[in-house]
Amino acid sequence: MKNLVPLVQLCINLFFLLFISQSLLQAQICTGSLGDAVVNVTFGSGANPGNSLPSASTNYFFTSSSCPNDGSYTVVNSTSGCFGNSWHTIPEDHTPNDVNGYMMLVNASVTPGDFYLDTVKNLCANTKYEFGAWITNVLLPSACNGNGTRPQLTFKIETETGTLLSSYNTGDIFATSSPEWKQYGFFFSTPVNSSTVVIRITNNAPGGCGNDLALDDITFRPCGPTVTAGFGTANLPSLDLCNGDTSTKTLSATVSSGYTSPSYQWQINNGNTWTDIAGATSLTYVRSASIGTGIYKYRLTVAEGTNISISNCRVASNEAVITIHNPPVGTANSNSPVCENRTLVLSATGGTAYQWNGPAGFSSAVASPSFTATNTSAGQYAVFVSDAFGCMDTATTVVNTFSPPVVSVSNAQNICAGDSVVLQAGGGNSYLWSPLAGLSDATSGSPIAKPATSTTYTVTVTGNNNCTGTAAVLITVNTKPIVNAGANKSIIKGQSIILDGSVNDSANVNFIWAPSLFLNDASLLAPIATPTITTTYILMATSTIGCGTATDTVLVKVFNDLYIPNAFSPNGDNRNETWRIDALAAYPNAIIIVYNRYGQKVFESSSSNKEWDGKFKNTDLPAGAYPYIINLKNNRPVIKGMVIIVR
Repeated sequence: MKNLVPLVQLCINLFFLLFISQSLLQAQICTGSLGDAVVNVTFGSGANPGNSLPSASTNYFFTSSSCPNDGSYTVVNSTSGCFGNSWHTIPEDHTPNDVNGYMMLVNASVTPGDFYLDTVKNLCANTKYEFGAWITNVLLPSACNGNGTRPQLTFKIETETGTLLSSYNTGDIFATSSPEWKQYGFFFSTPVNSSTVVIRITNNAPGGCGNDLALDDITFRPCGPTVTAGFGTANLPSLDLCNGDTSTKTLSATVSSGYTSPSYQWQINNGNTWTDIAGATSLTYVRSASIGTGIYKYRLTVAEGTNISISNCRVASNEAVITIHNPPVGTANSNSPVCENRTLVLSATGGTAYQWNGPAGFSSAVASPSFTATNTSAGQYAVFVSDAFGCMDTATTVVNTFSPPVVSVSNAQNICAGDSVVLQAGGGNSYLWSPLAGLSDATSGSPIAKPATSTTYTVTVTGNNNCTGTAAVLITVNTKPIVNAGANKSIIKGQSIILDGSVNDSANVNFIWAPSLFLNDASLLAPIATPTITTTYILMATSTIGCGTATDTVLVKVFNDLYIPNAFSPNGDNRNETWRIDALAAYPNAIIIVYNRYGQKVFESSSSNKEWDGKFKNTDLPAGAYPYIINLKNNRPVIKGMVIIVR
């Protein structure tokens, strides 16, 4: 517990130190716009090592080694493997895209003190500037058993006579797992009557293991009112124009308060250098149309009064950028020539948006439209090709169309089943019929067709320029008449029966029964027959569309009465072998049951045509009398009797 209190107090002290440092840093932020760097110390570039700094700049010893010892420095573009790899490997300096750019690599003295001193001239008097420098701690966090000394720097801006104008302390610069460049800076104002200041960088950290750093890109930039520039009333920060655009563009800017009598100067940068635009000294500037592609950057610089003539005194707005693009190179093609009624395909490339126009009011907004060609499709098609910036090109293509052959085909026909017909087609050089079923030659202009059912045949005719046309013809197949007079009938004299006639196509067939004797209506398919004698009736059908005739017969057998044999002899002599009651055919629902003398049922039939062979369970019954019952199922009394088996 004794060690806890000092630890807590140390954390509190560190918190307040960081809070105060951040507060001081925020208080020094420029609330307006900055100018270009009027001083930019990059230490140059080249092979390792670089040259030593002027003796007035530092009292540290210069070494050509890329790993300086305590109290020494070097100027290098990279460093690695220092002090048993306890330093970071730094492959390049802070400056982006600065090939072989140098940095000042410092192994601080064990005694705190100044290690960099420089006099900065040609600033503007009575002007606010931003000072900035990029620094990285080169010591690995694990070095010095994790307790390496952290660099702590103080930046001071002084007059040539030593009067302090402003200062800033970085606080401890902590070790990081990889090299991290951090910018430290603050703002100061030059004296009313002086344009020269002195920058002094002091190392405040005590001696010991660590306290090693790299320094790069020391800059001074003027600070002034907030300046915002853009295009048009919407104050757009950028515009995309097309080469050949002849319109003028107006840039305008707003400047916040801060200068008593501000002066303005618009600048252009179409490369790497900002150049004043002659006469452009107001808050607006009208840009004339320019020829040629490229990126054109504009900004407004502002200074107090006559200081506008001194570039080091100016602050600048944001960049307002115009990019001039070459128009797209559009192409237009088609699959011309095409035959009418085939697909015409247009194709355009080179842009991100397309608008086609063509004959007969054609219009499309897709790159490759397709449609069926007609006799009005021939002519010139134009496409407007636009890119993502609205730049446009026009391309054209000419479409030619060919007329299809004029196809002739024979008229629709009716045929009877099994018959054939010749199809006729004309108007072309070759022919192809479909479907193939029933055709003698699908490639003939006059094939023989013998379809099994009604069929529509389509012919594709190929003419000049390989264009095709089609036509169709219906061949209707009419079936020949088919009749059925029905099953033979049996009746008892005086009874009536309905004939069961049928035809396959009653709509196209005339039919009649013959003879008409004893029929209630010979023109009906199901007439009522009341013959007094056994009669054969003929049903005759005649096709009304010329497909022939057909007949069928039915026998109506007439029994005078219900005769029931009283004996039969199933003895194998082929005479009277079964008990058969023929007249029961007139009573199709009749039931016959035969018993033996013990009352056991030995035969039963519900079919009028069933004959009894004198057997029971496939075994011959002995000779004798067998009682029977016959139920005619016609509301008549049950018939009872005896039938005798004779052996």
